Amino acid sequence: MVRAESLRSRDVEIGCPIERDEDNDEGFEFNRQRNSPKNRLFSNLLNLSLKSRDSLMANLDSDMEVPCFFICPVSLEIMKDPVTLSTGITYDRDSIEKWLFSQKNNVCPVTRQVVVDVELTPNHTLRRLIQSWCTLNPSSGIERFPTPRHQISKTEILKLLKDSKSPQLQMKCLKKLKTIVMENEKNKRLMESAGAADYLASIIINIDNNTRSLLPAGEVSGVDGCVSTGADEALSIIYHLHLSPPGLKSLFGKTGEFVEALTSVMQRAASYESRAYAVMLLKEMLEVAEPMQVTSLTPRFFMLLVQILVDDISRKATKATLKLLINVCPWGRNRIKAAEAGVVPVLIDSLFDSTEKRDSEMLIMVLDQLCHCAEGRAELLKHAGGLAVVSKKIFRVSTVASEKAVSILHSVAKFSGNRSVVQEMLRLGVVGKLCLALQVDCGRKTKESARDILKMHSRVWKNSFCIPSNLIVSYPS
Repeated sequence: MVRAESLRSRDVEIGCPIERDEDNDEGFEFNRQRNSPKNRLFSNLLNLSLKSRDSLMANLDSDMEVPCFFICPVSLEIMKDPVTLSTGITYDRDSIEKWLFSQKNNVCPVTRQVVVDVELTPNHTLRRLIQSWCTLNPSSGIERFPTPRHQISKTEILKLLKDSKSPQLQMKCLKKLKTIVMENEKNKRLMESAGAADYLASIIINIDNNTRSLLPAGEVSGVDGCVSTGADEALSIIYHLHLSPPGLKSLFGKTGEFVEALTSVMQRAASYESRAYAVMLLKEMLEVAEPMQVTSLTPRFFMLLVQILVDDISRKATKATLKLLINVCPWGRNRIKAAEAGVVPVLIDSLFDSTEKRDSEMLIMVLDQLCHCAEGRAELLKHAGGLAVVSKKIFRVSTVASEKAVSILHSVAKFSGNRSVVQEMLRLGVVGKLCLALQVDCGRKTKESARDILKMHSRVWKNSFCIPSNLIVSYPS
């Protein structure tokens, strides 16, 4: 038993260091290693619990004896809903969920063991003891805690996942799983640890295989085509799980079937929402993918990304598509695949209409990647406004955008700078912008690229009347 008045100085069994009163012979041994990793890891626990202890003391009589096993090691409060972690230590549910999920710690506060299984097992016996004790001590300011509501368990999740493979129960189970995953962060982590992503991915793959088998050879279903809503629900759940990097890597599998299935969703899904989830999930997966997986992307994959940009289904989907292109274009032949899929004119048209700084930056970054290949440069020069819009964005968006825009011009001038291109750059005022870049503070790389471009074609540009007189002095000799 622990008297209420002793809770303020109690060094709970979690390794938290507190300074004891030197006159108190009954105090706990002071940990002299104040800067040890152990102290740094848990020093915040007592700080978080100070208000909780004061609140508890305000409501208890000083002579009230509280059983020590009623106290949560984290909050130092009487537990309302005691649960046992896989390490064998019991905590109050709110406190341990905050520790594991809100603060994203992965160790047990008491044992410091890594928590592999995040399932919290209700300690019903201890809860009933606490409720009985509270009922027996109302005169001391103790109120009986209400019975906590039912929490989802891993066993229930596994049953729902298993039943979701039955055609008759699929939609009902998937809707229940979606409700569970949208409820809180704890449920997300519990579902991931139960292997929900693999179950749901297999549903999407099976539906995709069945859908393709029903189509005549060579025929492709469009956006208005029929894809089972089971795939939509499963995809929505996987996306909202916000999987960890290991979880995302496991989705690739050995054959890449899931990537192909998501590609099909981008093409055939009946709803724009599912197409958006597909591209956003692919972006997350490819951020952690192995190089071999990134280089194996098909031309069809890039064609469908272009369609996502053209349809402009949502701002999130567009940003995810651009980020995806930025990440995958440097690998293998992906630049050529993207250019041949027709992404360059779409990017140029979007850049004309773009007013958001970050959107413009990403559009220019993708164009810069594509202009590192001949196919990309050819597409840029084929577009009537290609050079003009790139030049226009210099100094008007950000330092990053200016650097990438000049990099695009450098690629064009160096590898595709024939007579007509050089004259076009002069006519559009590109040369004047490059001279200006030498005079203003726009970053070392930008200045170096601008100077290099001007030197490449100095014979054509140096004496041109199109260069403003005040910029002639800036022309590199």
